[in-house]
Amino acid sequence: MTQAPGFEQDCVANIDIANAPWFALQVRARHELGVAKFLRGRGYDPFVPLYENRRRWSDRIKVVHEPLFPGYLFCQLDLNNRLPILTTPGVIHIVGFNRAPVAVDESEIEAVHNLVASGFPSQPWPYLHAGDRVRIDSGPLRGLEGLLVELRGSHRLVVSVTLLQRSVAVEIDSALVRALRSAPEKQTPHKARAWQMAT
Repeated sequence: MTQAPGFEQDCVANIDIANAPWFALQVRARHELGVAKFLRGRGYDPFVPLYENRRRWSDRIKVVHEPLFPGYLFCQLDLNNRLPILTTPGVIHIVGFNRAPVAVDESEIEAVHNLVASGFPSQPWPYLHAGDRVRIDSGPLRGLEGLLVELRGSHRLVVSVTLLQRSVAVEIDSALVRALRSAPEKQTPHKARAWQMAT
């Protein structure tokens, strides 16, 4: 069987991608899963974290899976070979600062992976600059770090992706967490800039 030209080069590139840093890709609204499918066809392994959202329709409530970071997905890539990513239908650009792509911190990607894999109910959450940083000491999310916030009497652990200025919240028993450090008293969550994107 004959292989297409460049097939061996693509395979070598894909092996390198497994160790490449993670980047956030901004994509067209509601195209996250389509772009991810296209990228998988090109040999990449994109990550689109999803959550269950209860939508009220006229006659019923339906549970739908939606992206935790609407308009974004994560992908490991080699910046020296980014053209296949940038020419993917639906991709707007690789997120960064001053028009230069910036990798997402590996620990933040790992935290989001662990949060999604845990199966705990989660939801998008405004990015917070202030709050108590905590670590979960037991259970399936043991070792996960984030900010502890209170919402309607229940506690949630907020995991943030600094580059996107976005966060994800998961409901958690506050007895399972241990404070790592407290934020300075003069900073409060209401002063946080929420959902802002680096340009």
